[in-house]
Amino acid sequence: MISDEVIKKILKFRDDRDWKQFHNGKDLAISLNLEASELLELFQWSGTDLTASEKVEAMKEELADILMYAILFADRYDIDLNEALEKKLEQNNIKYPVKDAKGKKDKYTELKNGKK
Repeated sequence: MISDEVIKKILKFRDDRDWKQFHNGKDLAISLNLEASELLELFQWSGTDLTASEKVEAMKEELADILMYAILFADRYDIDLNEALEKKLEQNNIKYPVKDAKGKKDKYTELKNGKK
């Protein structure tokens, strides 16, 4: 879990540089996706996850960038991340009941229709 202390440090880093003025929703969403693409790039041409395992430090950096932008996005729209995650987890528990989804990678719509 990301502590409140770490979140405060991220926001302080932004505020110390007066960058909040540039952090509109569109640009934060773009930045979040660009960082996610950089994480994905680490797997490009790897063939399997095994060859990408040599890039764990780079993965940590990209994941940190993704999380920072997610925190900045949440701050921009006053979204409580814990509340949002709890709500999404509740929704996923309904969509993917253990009895139907355990050991399966099917989308919830396929589980409900009894496919696979």
